[in-house]
Amino acid sequence: MNKLLLSVALAGVFAAGASHAADDKMEAPAKEKCFGIAKAGKNDCKSASGSHSCAGQATKDNAADEWKFVAKGACEKEGGKLEAPKS
Repeated sequence: MNKLLLSVALAGVFAAGASHAADDKMEAPAKEKCFGIAKAGKNDCKSASGSHSCAGQATKDNAADEWKFVAKGACEKEGGKLEAPKS
């Protein structure tokens, strides 16, 4: 009886580990930085111009130096640019 319980427990551990390993191999969708589409307070990270260093600090909508992550290939369709403006 103890061997049966041990076998069932080990099988559960291995099944859970295999399931977790499969989750780790799933790839996140490809993303790219898109400049000029972030709304005020909705940027994803620091500005390209260096005016601030954190997400959520954009002060105006669609500023050319602010960016958001978008699905790869969607940036220009949304009216953005893939590169920051030249300083």
